[in-house]
Amino acid sequence: MLQCVHCGSQFATYPLKSNCERCGGILEYFAALPQVGKTAFSGPLNFWRYKQLLPPVKHTISLGEGGTPLLKAERLAKSVDLKEFYLKDETRNPTHSYRDRAAALLTSDAIDANYKAVVCATNGNMGASLAAYSAKAGLICHIIVPKIVDLGKLAQMLAYDAVIREFGDIVDESIRKANFLAKESGWYQATAELNPLAIEAQKTIAYEIYEQQGVPEWVLVPMGSGGTIYSLWKGFKELEKLGLTKTLPKLVGVQPEGCAPIVGELEGKITWKNGYSPSTRALAVLVGEPLQAELAAKAIKESEGLAITVSDTEILTAELEIAKLEGVFAEPASSATVAALKKLADQNKVAEDNIVTCLITGSGLKATDVLQALTKKQKTAGLGLEISTKEKILRALNEKASYGYDLWKQLGKIMTRAAIYQHLNELEEKGLIVGYEEDKKKFFRITEQGKKALASIENLKSLL
Repeated sequence: MLQCVHCGSQFATYPLKSNCERCGGILEYFAALPQVGKTAFSGPLNFWRYKQLLPPVKHTISLGEGGTPLLKAERLAKSVDLKEFYLKDETRNPTHSYRDRAAALLTSDAIDANYKAVVCATNGNMGASLAAYSAKAGLICHIIVPKIVDLGKLAQMLAYDAVIREFGDIVDESIRKANFLAKESGWYQATAELNPLAIEAQKTIAYEIYEQQGVPEWVLVPMGSGGTIYSLWKGFKELEKLGLTKTLPKLVGVQPEGCAPIVGELEGKITWKNGYSPSTRALAVLVGEPLQAELAAKAIKESEGLAITVSDTEILTAELEIAKLEGVFAEPASSATVAALKKLADQNKVAEDNIVTCLITGSGLKATDVLQALTKKQKTAGLGLEISTKEKILRALNEKASYGYDLWKQLGKIMTRAAIYQHLNELEEKGLIVGYEEDKKKFFRITEQGKKALASIENLKSLL
């Protein structure tokens, strides 16, 4: 059944819904667990190994998800003075993120219920996963994405033949659109924040950690909408109820400084309810109004854990260090957990003999901004990526005035719109272009100084 975390009201599992009809609280999937001592996991270490603890499905849609490695990070451990430090590497899933677990269960459930189409709002990983599993299941997959999304994830959605539409600046608006479309069109609601089965699928990460190492003292998890950290807490709590463990980990929820609504709420600063404008390069957790903040707070408080923020600079530094020292290329949201661990170690909140696990949710290969940052480090034969992009923008504006979205299209959509606007802001600050309002849009035109800079670039290139 579905049970409200607020008032305890119970509802049938079909039709699936995300909120209580009586009080508006979040609904959670609830099922009686096997008796203590009666749980026996069998078969290979993968997602479906835990089928008896998952909502029942008749059809099993699978691409080989789950069973991801728990890597002992010995070199990273030395950098934070820990004896035992592990990375739960979810990049090894079929589409390179932990969301493959949710996509497997949701598409299986959709097939059971005879749906022909699914809809999902996403800022990346869930859309890529759902598109792949829908292709496997023969479902039509509708993906709603915000304006800012990692191109690597968007490329996956396109490759898997999803029907993609853009709506909203960030994923909060996309979620509202997906909610409307599901009700209007009768499509299966596969948005992770709106389908309680997503948490059920993701709790299997906790089961695997337990089987691979036992229960660590600390688990660090990135937070966007808040559902992921609660998924792990639910998994560990169920292991305790089943009599498989007597200990539980302390959970640490991690958010970027520029987008930390859940941390803010826990600290009594509920800024996101008053026109909060989030900003971070970790696009996977760029969420302004987290629908599952209450669940995240519950997991952190019940586990006697912590909530912490890290800067985007700290995230990028950690990302490069994880790759350099452990051979794991993690996306920014995941790298935030390692950056947070460094802070906790410096504050002596984590003891040297504590066992710590960081959840690596997705691959850095999907994160466009990070790849651009890495490219800037390379010695190139020409003027470099950044100057090249600015040159292209100046060339376009030398032909005619234009606005951000149009320039993004002219440049072939090879980077995020956020990156385009960053270049425009930098060019404007240097006086090479000037912005002005026209038809409710901000247009840009090249200045005389900009034309001179463009000519200088031409002269320099002629000498190379």
